[in-house]
Amino acid sequence: MLRASDIALIAVARSLILARFEPDRHAVGCALRTRAGRIHAGVHLECHVGRVAVCAEAVAVGRAATEGDGHAIETIVAVYCTAAGVEPTIVAPCGMCREMISDYAPAARVIMPSADGPRVVRASRLLPERFARPAPGGGAAARAAEGGPAHHDGGRRPVRIR
Repeated sequence: MLRASDIALIAVARSLILARFEPDRHAVGCALRTRAGRIHAGVHLECHVGRVAVCAEAVAVGRAATEGDGHAIETIVAVYCTAAGVEPTIVAPCGMCREMISDYAPAARVIMPSADGPRVVRASRLLPERFARPAPGGGAAARAAEGGPAHHDGGRRPVRIR
């Protein structure tokens, strides 16, 4: 069920992309709210070389992380705009954004579209059985201090980062 603060967050994302919409550049806007109530927002960055495009969710999470709020995400929503002045619609995060959101804030509430209107899903439910980093104290720093690999690439082979 949506809260009044969720409806306000959707309005922030819609307002942002309506203000910054640019065909072939910016069509998705995202807004997130932290547990402290701070709002961070961003637009997606489209590029002619598709693999360097950056999703709006990544921009918003990056802005939150820059301000020290990366792990304090409470709710996040993305909206898609098809043309200037057209009401943006709520969209589901892509696979990479699902991974990123659940990596930074697995308990975050993600506002998703549904046939019955917007609904809320926990980020941890968007990617069942996903790769998870080791818990603090057993992570890269601890492995490096013990002479082990400082980074692990998801089970393929250990990699030492210098």
